[in-house]
Amino acid sequence: MAPTDTKTQDDRQRLVDQYTEIARIAGALAHEIKNPLSTIRLNMELLAEDFANCESQRERRALAKVEVVQRECRRLQELLDNFLSFAKVRRLNQEPSNLNLQVKQAIDFFRPKAAGAGIEIVDYLAPDLPTVLLDRESFHGALLNLVLNAEQAMPHGGQLVVRTSAVGDGVVLDLIDTGCGMDKETQAKVFDAFFSTKGSGSGLGLPTTRKIIEAHGGSISLQSELGRGTQFTIKLPLPPRLEAARET
Repeated sequence: MAPTDTKTQDDRQRLVDQYTEIARIAGALAHEIKNPLSTIRLNMELLAEDFANCESQRERRALAKVEVVQRECRRLQELLDNFLSFAKVRRLNQEPSNLNLQVKQAIDFFRPKAAGAGIEIVDYLAPDLPTVLLDRESFHGALLNLVLNAEQAMPHGGQLVVRTSAVGDGVVLDLIDTGCGMDKETQAKVFDAFFSTKGSGSGLGLPTTRKIIEAHGGSISLQSELGRGTQFTIKLPLPPRLEAARET
């Protein structure tokens, strides 16, 4: 192995070790926050029970305040859960997989929700796609994040096009919605942790999706236009043996 290759591997391993330590500390901190939060939630539930049959105006005001705290506790709990999912070091269990099959499973899972939201799903799945290596559970979660993001961008219904294709060194998955689209400033920040255009969003869905895709050795990009919709493009590499076979 050339010295340059060795140095590159050492640098990459050092970055992985640093990230692993930061992720461990962040995860431990989040868990420490969850413990007192659970105590607060439990006591708020007990207080709500105490005021369940309140009659006086003062008691009703107290109950309303308890319900506000309960609501914020639930929001904080969801934020912590999303953060833990984002921060954790992903050790993938990658297996040879059919991308089209994984896409179909995610679409079928989402289809009833799409029908209720007035969203038409159109798929163009290329036949005979080469096999890719996927951690099926985490990749399924990444796809659902993108599909749910598309749904939120189409509050009055629309169309979601799902398309797969083969390229020279991998496979590509496009998800195209006819939703509200994004301006340039939003596009530049959409993969930043905690950035969200939704009042109740954690801002971790798309950053987590990108981490999952990159952990597979792939990449994710987007194109968007206000009022016309958004296209997310995922590119996944071929397994080394298959890629080498194509080059010979």
